Amino acid sequence: MDDSSVSRRRVLRTAGIGTTVALAGCSGGGDSSSDTGSNDRTESSESTASDEPTETDREITERWAYQTEGGVSSPPTVVDNTAYIGDERGNVYALSASDGTERWIYQQAERETSPPAVANGTVYVGSRDTNVYALSAADGSERWTFQVRGQARTSPEVDEDTVYISSTGSRMYALGASDGSERWTFQNKGELFSPTAVVDNTIYVGGVFGLDGGAVHALSVADGAARWTYETGGAAYAGAVADDTVYVASSDDNIYALSTTDGSEQWAFETRDAVLLSPTVGDNTVYIGSTDGNAHALSADDGSQQWVFETANRVTSSPVVSDGTVYVSSGDRVHALSAADGSERWSYRDEGARLSSPAVVDGTVYVGSSDNNVYALAE
Repeated sequence: MDDSSVSRRRVLRTAGIGTTVALAGCSGGGDSSSDTGSNDRTESSESTASDEPTETDREITERWAYQTEGGVSSPPTVVDNTAYIGDERGNVYALSASDGTERWIYQQAERETSPPAVANGTVYVGSRDTNVYALSAADGSERWTFQVRGQARTSPEVDEDTVYISSTGSRMYALGASDGSERWTFQNKGELFSPTAVVDNTIYVGGVFGLDGGAVHALSVADGAARWTYETGGAAYAGAVADDTVYVASSDDNIYALSTTDGSEQWAFETRDAVLLSPTVGDNTVYIGSTDGNAHALSADDGSQQWVFETANRVTSSPVVSDGTVYVSSGDRVHALSAADGSERWSYRDEGARLSSPAVVDGTVYVGSSDNNVYALAE
């Protein structure tokens, strides 16, 4: 795979050389059970690694790089030609998405900040220093703060006039977007992770549940009352909601499709290792990465595997889908894969670093790095 990568500050022609792409429905290749997960309702289609690499002639350029004070482990948020980034030192940055020039820096948070959420001219960000911050998107001035129990290290979700954010202190908070006033609090039996978008007056949140399990909760946005709870065998990460289904990943090695009505299981797909990130859904396909080093594409209807792409590292970031391409970070690489068949279009390498989940806007890929940089990449 090294020959198919673009190392930092270099531009190479890329080819999908040395990658392993298994396509649902391909013949040959041996026992698929040793290479892919299985589905509880429908067995995975027989798949095989491609015998010959498919060459893709593309140039990936680094449009700009911006050096931060600390490592960047969370994805940038790009809104109105501005990239908002938090780093491990507690700083929040606003950069021009076009050329990376600095617009402002907020330096009051004392510890690592969450991925920012931006809505109605305000940047909302949580921090491991136990606070939630609301900042002016125009100049970074502080509008309000709210202290949670535990650390507020997950990305906030903003819907209309309410900010939803979870904490390591087993709580999720609904706060007034304008002033940070507390509207309600949901208490869990363990740490909670990032909530989903609000759909039909319901918000979904996953987390740890008890000593060694996990759960996803469907909560009323009116008062935080639980409509239903689905328990998993490990920490649960609620992801996309589409067509009356919420898709959930878990450290018990499974991806679950649950009915939004009552939480009943529609299907489950088992990978070979823990899944520590939220699934992404697009064009009736569920995209997910696993610590087994694979990126998977599953049918949203029944969980059957459409394709799998093998990376060189654990996949611990959520995939992003844009214009027929799936972008996924794995260790020190970002891979761009065909959404149709999982073939690699290009990869970018920041050697020895750890890259965040990417953000993709207007053909540009924005990614943070543990080497204290944010990069903007484009073909």
